[in-house]
Amino acid sequence: MPSPLPTFEDAFRYWLRLGFVNFGGPAGQIAMMHRDLVEERRWISEDRFLHALNYCMLLPGPEAQQLAIYTGWLLHGTRGGIVAGVFFVLPSVFLLLALSWLYAAHGATAWVAALFFGLKPAVVAIVAEAVLRIGRRALRRAVHWMLAAGAFSGIYYFEVPFPLIILAALATGFAGVRYAPATFRLPAAPQPGALATQELPANLAGALPAGQSSGAYASRVLAICGVLWTAPLLAVYLWRGPEDTLWREGVFFSQAAMVTFGGAYAVLVYIAQRAVEDFGWLAPGQMLDGLGLAESTPGPLIMVTQFVGFLGAWNHPGDLPPLVAGVLGALLTTWVTFVPSFLWIFLGAPFIERLRQHPAVGAAMSVVTAAVVGVVLNLAVYFAEHVLVPAGGVDWFAAVLAGSAFAALAWGKVTMLRVLLAAAVAGALWRLLA
Repeated sequence: MPSPLPTFEDAFRYWLRLGFVNFGGPAGQIAMMHRDLVEERRWISEDRFLHALNYCMLLPGPEAQQLAIYTGWLLHGTRGGIVAGVFFVLPSVFLLLALSWLYAAHGATAWVAALFFGLKPAVVAIVAEAVLRIGRRALRRAVHWMLAAGAFSGIYYFEVPFPLIILAALATGFAGVRYAPATFRLPAAPQPGALATQELPANLAGALPAGQSSGAYASRVLAICGVLWTAPLLAVYLWRGPEDTLWREGVFFSQAAMVTFGGAYAVLVYIAQRAVEDFGWLAPGQMLDGLGLAESTPGPLIMVTQFVGFLGAWNHPGDLPPLVAGVLGALLTTWVTFVPSFLWIFLGAPFIERLRQHPAVGAAMSVVTAAVVGVVLNLAVYFAEHVLVPAGGVDWFAAVLAGSAFAALAWGKVTMLRVLLAAAVAGALWRLLA
């Protein structure tokens, strides 16, 4: 039997604690919430948890944070969703901000450079292991393998933008379900059991607020979240103008928040292409350093965007002091990256049953996930080229360290944090003692 619903104070304390310990990337964070909420506290049933997770996997943005928002909303309405979503990322905002400053101000010192020397090969291993992990779950049909290969070829050889790959995959999925259903359709998912709704108040378990039509509710959510999302952008535009780095970062990461299907690893390709190659905010090696920092701190992996925002504004501060510009760039980037997650959940959660009962949606999104495998493979190759084969020659220490880290993650079941710490120490010793 499910446990009684927690009080808001109980849930508040849980979400606050989770923000400090949610290491391990989206897979680890989802597993942690499942253990805590379903198995130990029994605040929510297995069926309801998976139902919410399936919906979050359809959305752009960090699925683990969205799952926290959705669960908080189920338990305590809008205020529960806000508390869960904010505390899921807030500790990492301050921690990564401090690390970003340390990197920007002192990254040239020998000991800091030595630590990051070891982190980079570990990041290559982490992304490569993510390809295997996502691939095992996503590539269930021959057409999925073909689409993954096509996505990799498109982005690696022809530099097709990431959003176009996602849109093409969606169109292929819906067309395939209609014209070749035997090839594209997935087996019907089992319906949630009775406990999936019995444990929750009727007005919160996927229903609209009392007294509101669907149109009125959607308009209210869009208006409130839209103002929250765009108000800082408008303020920056009026203060700094359209050519300033802060404005460009706000616009770019707002756009990125709309296309981050498939999780952080997939969108990192898009961010790296634009931030490194088009805008020149940072170098490829610095992008890897930022990913290593994000991997080694709590919070969603997409927090790497805060590092990019900080470093981009620090390197191009205009007439502002670099530290002021960096902090503003980091906070603005974080705001426009995560506010949309609240919009997607509060807007879509009451209609989730209708959405999930449509068989074409699941089949089309399985095609998107297959394409994401190819995109993440490109990310692994992109990072490997810059870390393992710098300046045309093989860095054998980095190659051995990356291989060891991959083996530890894929077969040794060593936690990501331990792998990163071991790699940082090994790299520091090698660089300082060599």
